[in-house]
Amino acid sequence: MTDPLIDPFLRPITYLRLSVTDRCDFRCVYCMSEVMNFLPKKELLTLEELDRLSSAFIGLGVRKLRITGGEPLVRRGIMSYFESMSRHLKSGALDELTLTTNGSQLSKYAQELAGYGVKRINVSLDTLNEEKFAEVTRWGRLNQVLEGIEAALNAGLKVKLNTVALKGFNENELFTLTEFCAARDMDLTFIEVMPMGDIGELERIGQFWSLEELRSTLATKYTLADLPDRTGGPARYVRIGETRQRVGFITPLSHNFCESCNRVRVTCTGEIYTCLGQEGKSDLRAPLRASEGDEGLLHAIREAIALKPKGHDFDYSRQKLGGQMTRHMSHTGG
Repeated sequence: MTDPLIDPFLRPITYLRLSVTDRCDFRCVYCMSEVMNFLPKKELLTLEELDRLSSAFIGLGVRKLRITGGEPLVRRGIMSYFESMSRHLKSGALDELTLTTNGSQLSKYAQELAGYGVKRINVSLDTLNEEKFAEVTRWGRLNQVLEGIEAALNAGLKVKLNTVALKGFNENELFTLTEFCAARDMDLTFIEVMPMGDIGELERIGQFWSLEELRSTLATKYTLADLPDRTGGPARYVRIGETRQRVGFITPLSHNFCESCNRVRVTCTGEIYTCLGQEGKSDLRAPLRASEGDEGLLHAIREAIALKPKGHDFDYSRQKLGGQMTRHMSHTGG
């Protein structure tokens, strides 16, 4: 029961992305509808259950744990969970504890996160224009996020920006965002918009900006050198010669990265999705709550990994939306 997790295609599963809430204080247009029906609190795993579930995965060989949401830092009491997970860092069972955040709560929690062993974080930020930021997040305030980023840097955290490439929205900020990160010694990763959740098919296709095109535009100003770096995720990296910064590209639509997939996602209700781009899921909440022992939970995890598919079906070819997932990204975890 303690053998490492290996999927049917002989890929070791060493990376867990765990959503701790489906709630968020933003309503980003590519992620959520403006009016969302969030889950009843009784359906969410408790902080104690999240601890037990995470620890079970770590015992099965997971070395990297990323906390997601929704916005993970709006979950009440979430710092107690980070404090508890820090024991796995201290024991050496876990290599990295990190999170993806919209940055809105970092001014409040950055120092505490650093104290619990978090060394680097991802901040989602698609524009440095205040009006456009309010437009894309619907509810967000740019200054609050920028203050959060500075607080994280001051706490000693390594910050990477995640920017969704949105055609007709942030194309003209490509160099501005790059220079913003270079000035703060921050990495930057561009992500193609993914067909998650119902926001309208025509609108989704209109948002798609191929990162192949984005990279070509970046190369008109900078010298780009491919890097062999892998950080446990799907990004492929280049080094910009002029600034020495690292820029990543996550391309689920224009370039499939499934052959090296080492990760699974678990939702805040205990559903495990072994592929972001497939609807297949398994329930871990029932075996988690069925017994105080972990034997049933470990068995359920192994059964889920045995169903992990070879890859996803995302497709925007011929201006037709293929492989769309009905669930919103906030449900699965960013």
